[in-house]
Amino acid sequence: MKLSQFDYSLASSQVALYPHQEEHVVKNEKGEETVFSVKRPDMCRMIVLHKKSGKISLHKTDAKGKAVKDENGKKILLSLLDIFDFFKEDDAFIFNNTKVFPARMYGTKEKTDARIEVFLLRELNQEMRLWDVLVEPARKIRIGNKLFFNEEGTLVAEVVDNTTSRGRTLRFLYDCPHDVFKRELFGIGEAPLPRYIIDHKGKDGKNDRPVTEDDFEDFQTVFAEHEGAVTAPSTGLHFTRQMMKRLEIAGIKTGFTTVHCSLGNFNPIEVEDLSKHKMDSEEMRVDKELCDIVNNTKKAGHSVCAIGASVLKALESCVGTDGYIKEYEGWTNKFIFPPYDFGSADSMLVNLYHPQSAMLMLTCAFGGYEKVMEAYRQALKAGFKVGCFGDVLLILND
Repeated sequence: MKLSQFDYSLASSQVALYPHQEEHVVKNEKGEETVFSVKRPDMCRMIVLHKKSGKISLHKTDAKGKAVKDENGKKILLSLLDIFDFFKEDDAFIFNNTKVFPARMYGTKEKTDARIEVFLLRELNQEMRLWDVLVEPARKIRIGNKLFFNEEGTLVAEVVDNTTSRGRTLRFLYDCPHDVFKRELFGIGEAPLPRYIIDHKGKDGKNDRPVTEDDFEDFQTVFAEHEGAVTAPSTGLHFTRQMMKRLEIAGIKTGFTTVHCSLGNFNPIEVEDLSKHKMDSEEMRVDKELCDIVNNTKKAGHSVCAIGASVLKALESCVGTDGYIKEYEGWTNKFIFPPYDFGSADSMLVNLYHPQSAMLMLTCAFGGYEKVMEAYRQALKAGFKVGCFGDVLLILND
């Protein structure tokens, strides 16, 4: 398929800038109303695609299949909280337990004091304090330049190599134990929100989405465990501790893979012929415990649901011809787009993704191109929002 086939019209107002919030109205003794909001990422809206029948569901229904309406006679949209209606005891949900670190930081260039954004990608050498990074604006940063990251001038980095047009290798000049250095480094970083969020512009053409202290908590899953990601496994962000407890009560199994999500999923695809696109590699791990959960669930005839594109990519990177997954620890640069035969999960929950993105292509490969694009059309018409804090699509194998 071609890149242009995955384009669609997306208004900036339909990009979610914050997690879903629930509004409450409280009246005081005088009858005066106060409105306050509570973050409820688990109440994001959900559209359901039944890929075999092609049925698309947006609204809640009763036992007779009739749409449930509110007190004003308006049909009630499905939310993630309704996902339990589509799964049974002993089904399995598979999550990505990678942990995001505060990868975005800002320094000043020596002599000029120019403000430089430094985006940490990965540590190359602990002893030498070498890091692979991206810098912006890149044209101002050359080998030999020094960057200062705090007012005291104690945290300094020197550019020792150019890797790509925006890529650099930095050596941090900080003489202390590694754990102290890491704590100092991460202490000046901020949540690595996607650029489509922090660069979002309002009607006046100016950025209208400041980074807040809450962002790092909002951009981290409640089950995050293994540090190494520079962007969150976004579908997992919707699962609160209450949701995880409800899964346990419902008898739905939970398993975890680790995929350290990279920026490769956000890189623009610049070739029309998708077979010529190369994905960035991501470090991943599938252990014996996860293999047992997935394989035993399949053997028992129950459903395996991949929570997010990164999970599905990981499972497909280690599935055998027999349909069972095997232990694996290493890297994957798997790029999935239609047509593709899946051998691991039979259902998937994913966010709604941006036009021409690799994650949209994977979604179309799993649910069917025409069906997924129609689901997107209906969701956007109904006011659903796109992005890591946006709404979700559940694809079922029926």
